[in-house]
Amino acid sequence: MKVEIISVGKLKENFWKSAINEYAKRLKVFCNFSILEVKDEKIADNISDNEITKIKEIEGKRILSRIKQDSFIFCLDMRGKEYSSEKFAARLNKLATYDTSKFVFIIGGSLGLSQEVLNMADERVSFGKFTLPHQLMRVVLTEQIYRSFMINNGRVYHK
Repeated sequence: MKVEIISVGKLKENFWKSAINEYAKRLKVFCNFSILEVKDEKIADNISDNEITKIKEIEGKRILSRIKQDSFIFCLDMRGKEYSSEKFAARLNKLATYDTSKFVFIIGGSLGLSQEVLNMADERVSFGKFTLPHQLMRVVLTEQIYRSFMINNGRVYHK
């Protein structure tokens, strides 16, 4: 199984990198896990709605150029479907059993994802209505992917 996260922007702080690296190491037992970072655009203060759309489109094209066609694509979106950890694990397990063994999770930049990226998603997932920095969201998503594998394999991580 292949699991990939495509995220806009780079992790700069070492504490985020350490957390991601720990979960990535743990995930190697279960899957081929990777993270692709695409360049984020600089955002000026007080930008217009048109400029926001343009930035999201530029970042979106970078994301789309990195997606492999035979993958099941999850976009993280506040308007997406919310799961409990158990139901998310069950969803991944069902997809892996009956549909595909390649998953791509997409995390947008600080302005979100372009409509084009959202439209091509197989599923939109929400981790709640909170606004989180995309660096933290990357850690949370990676942990939930790991938790899903632990649940699906009957391991004693999830309580």
